[in-house]
Amino acid sequence: MADDCCRYRENTLIARGGGVFDSTGSISVPVYRSATYTHNTLDYDPNAYYYSRCDTPTRRALEKQVAALEHGEDALAVTSGLAALDIVMKLFSQGDRVLISSDLYGGSYRLFNEVYSKYGIVFEYADTWDLEDVKAKAKGGIKGIIVETPSNPMLRISDIRAISEIAKEEGALLIVDNTFLSPLFQKPIDLGADIVIHSATKYLAGHNDVLAGIIVTATKELREKLYFYVMSIGNALSPDDAWLTIRGIETLSVRLQRQQDNAKELLKFLKNHPAVEFVIYPGDPEHPEHELAKRQQTGFGAMISFVVKDKDRAPEFFGKFKTIYQAGSLGGVQSLINLPNSSLQCPIPLEQRLHTGVSDGLFRLSVGIEDVEDLKDDILQALS
Repeated sequence: MADDCCRYRENTLIARGGGVFDSTGSISVPVYRSATYTHNTLDYDPNAYYYSRCDTPTRRALEKQVAALEHGEDALAVTSGLAALDIVMKLFSQGDRVLISSDLYGGSYRLFNEVYSKYGIVFEYADTWDLEDVKAKAKGGIKGIIVETPSNPMLRISDIRAISEIAKEEGALLIVDNTFLSPLFQKPIDLGADIVIHSATKYLAGHNDVLAGIIVTATKELREKLYFYVMSIGNALSPDDAWLTIRGIETLSVRLQRQQDNAKELLKFLKNHPAVEFVIYPGDPEHPEHELAKRQQTGFGAMISFVVKDKDRAPEFFGKFKTIYQAGSLGGVQSLINLPNSSLQCPIPLEQRLHTGVSDGLFRLSVGIEDVEDLKDDILQALS
C-alpha cells in the first residue's frame, strides 16, 4: 500500500484495499506466492523481501491497511485470531501477572490456562466493565491487561481509556480485542491501548472463507518485538489468505452497516418475542453500559445475545433454525447462531460462566446481511 494511505478518509481507505500497489498499475493487490526472493548483495536492506515466512508484499499491504484503519503504527498478519493472541503472549515471562476480562471467548481462556499457565504466567480474571474490580486486582504489580470489548458472549463494554490509565500506572501493557466491532466502529489505540488484536476471520474478512489474525501496535518498537516472534515461529499469514482478507475489507463499511441495521431491527423483534426472557445488545438503551458504548464507539455492531425463558427447550429451539445457520464463528455475511454453554464457552469453568451470566438458555446471534424479514420469520418458527 502506498505510504500516504493515511491521508484518505476511512471509507475511501477501506474501498481502495491495497491501492495501486506496484508498477503494473494493478488495482487489486497481486498475490505474491514466491517462497523466496533473489538479492544480489549481502548487505541487508530492511525494505527488501527475502523469505515469505518473514515478509511478503501481499501480507505487508494488508498489515499497512489495517494499521491505518486502527490508527496504529504498524501491524502483523498471522494465521488466526488465536495465533495473534499467542504471539502477544510471548511478551510475558514466568511470574508475570496478567489481568483478563472474565467474560471472554473460551478458546482464549484455554490458551491462557491450559497452555501459558504451564510456563509460569499468572492469569487473573476481572470484570473489566467494573473499574473498581480492575483497580483492586491490578494492585501489586501486573504486566498486562487483556480486554474483550464488547465481550464474548455477554457483550459487556469496558472503558478502554480508563483501563489504559490503570495500566499505565502499573507499567502494564493494555491489549484490546477489537474483533466484535472492527476498526470501523472502535479504535482502541486512540483510547490508550498499546496493542489491538483481531480475529480477521470475522468482520474484516467477512465471508466465512478464510482464517486470519491481525495484531496492530501503537509503536514501532512493539511491532519489532512481535515481528521477531512471528518470523521465528512461522505463523505468518499466507499470501492467498492475506489477499482474501484485503478483498473482504474492501466491503467492510457496507457490510457492517447493513449487519448493524439488521441487528437493530432484530433487537426490537426479540424484545417483544414471548419466548425470550431478555436481549443483550450494546445499542439497547437498557444495556448497562449503553452510555459508555455511545462514547467510545461509533457503532454498536451486529452481535446479539438473548436468553429464552424455557432454558430446557434451548437445544430444541437451536435445532429448528433454517435460514440462520447453526455454526460457530461470527461476522460473516451469513447469520450464524450458537449456544455458547454447549460450544465455545466449554473450556471456561462453570463457576466463571455463571458469574458472568452465561446460562444454558443463552443464544449468541451473529447477524448477517440477509433480508431482515426472513431472519424474523426464521426466529419466529424456531422459537415456537
